Amino acid sequence: MSPHDETPRVSLPLLGDKFPQMEVMSTHGALNLPHDYAGSWWVFFSHPADFTPVCTTEFVSFQKHLAQFGKLNTKLVGFSVDQVFSHLKWIEWIKENFQVEIEFPIVADTGAVADKLGLIHPGKGTNTVRAVFVVDDQGVVRTILYYPQELGRNMAEIVRIVKALQIADAKQVAMPANWPENELFADEVIVPPANTQELQQQRLAQAKSGEITCVDWWLCHKKLR
Repeated sequence: MSPHDETPRVSLPLLGDKFPQMEVMSTHGALNLPHDYAGSWWVFFSHPADFTPVCTTEFVSFQKHLAQFGKLNTKLVGFSVDQVFSHLKWIEWIKENFQVEIEFPIVADTGAVADKLGLIHPGKGTNTVRAVFVVDDQGVVRTILYYPQELGRNMAEIVRIVKALQIADAKQVAMPANWPENELFADEVIVPPANTQELQQQRLAQAKSGEITCVDWWLCHKKLR
């Protein structure tokens, strides 16, 4: 087979890549991604289909966490391979049955967006993969999560991811496991290891002054200030 006859591979976004440019239709009208969210963090999350049980519980939960995302300058954008009228009827159904009004946009698709993001699993029919893309205020993909269809997402964890990444960027630190409830350092953060002699001397001075605490030269932690 000639290379020219092969089906071109879709280049899926990876961590550190720019979110792919696309013009989409949503329940809030046309959106130009990622341009319309420049200056804000945003969470683009896909669900298998409208009018499905697990997805319904997720959308209610995303809405109930909307204020927490807002405090982090973070917006929500839902997505599935359903049409706008289906999204609108589902939103209406959720409001009628649970008294919860979905305030964030839900992107509609005929398959082009899902193909671009690799969100159709060949072994799962036409349902969209349950995925999460955390995108920063520069349009860069910072976290990608995938879930099986039978497992609903933990919204508090997605809030934690956004908060942790923002602090890591602002303070040039890293976050330990289960932060801010780490088993070793509680809510303290990790100081990146020294990679130069000058920085090593700086770390030693910081440890001596009590600014940071070091278990060893490569494992130092400190309180957030």
